[in-house]
Amino acid sequence: MAVYRCHKTCGLVAVIFFLLGMGTLLPWNFFITAMNYFTDRLKNGTNSTQPDTYMFGNMSVLLAQLPLLLFTLLNSFLYQHIAEKMRIAGSMVFILLLFILTAILVKVKMDQDHFFSITMATIWFINMFGAVLQGGLFGLVGKLPPRFNSLFMSGQAVAGIFSGIAMLLSNIFETDSESAALGYFIAPCAATLLTLCCYLILPSNRIPLRRSQLCHRSSKRYSERLFCLYTHH
Repeated sequence: MAVYRCHKTCGLVAVIFFLLGMGTLLPWNFFITAMNYFTDRLKNGTNSTQPDTYMFGNMSVLLAQLPLLLFTLLNSFLYQHIAEKMRIAGSMVFILLLFILTAILVKVKMDQDHFFSITMATIWFINMFGAVLQGGLFGLVGKLPPRFNSLFMSGQAVAGIFSGIAMLLSNIFETDSESAALGYFIAPCAATLLTLCCYLILPSNRIPLRRSQLCHRSSKRYSERLFCLYTHH
């Protein structure tokens, strides 16, 4: 019976880490899928051949990569001063709020300059919290046997597939850019909420495995058995 519970818990944790991996990249993948919506709105529905005076593509890439770089480096300092649960769960909550705001703005008419400024700020903060989130989750999954790391990375790969499928369906059904963008922004809200729930039910307080312990055990089966024993301590 204990062995059954052990395998059941291992399977649950494996699924959770797969979903956590998917949740780290899916929001941003959906955000950049809506590029046509942003460029069309900044041109105010005018001729699509009109030059992009806001240089939206260039600015969005710049403001996405800068916080990723800065906060990936800062992660090595943040973990010493901010609790892991606060960094991970807090980042998810802020990403969720940012996508709710972005979805609301789809239906709110405003000046192009204001829209551009809000969008640029949103891009910065999404990637800032995304970098903190990934750093925290990679630190957590690094304590576990290697197969959990593989599942986490597989989840990240699947995130790109979902956004690609969403864009394909949008093109097939010839959805207008505004309606498509609304779907692109609502999907990450649901995914981030699911990811947050998965993290909160993750028995992280029962996973005291350290990398040093695993390095002394070459057997993968032994590592997984040890993991299960700890989760049922």
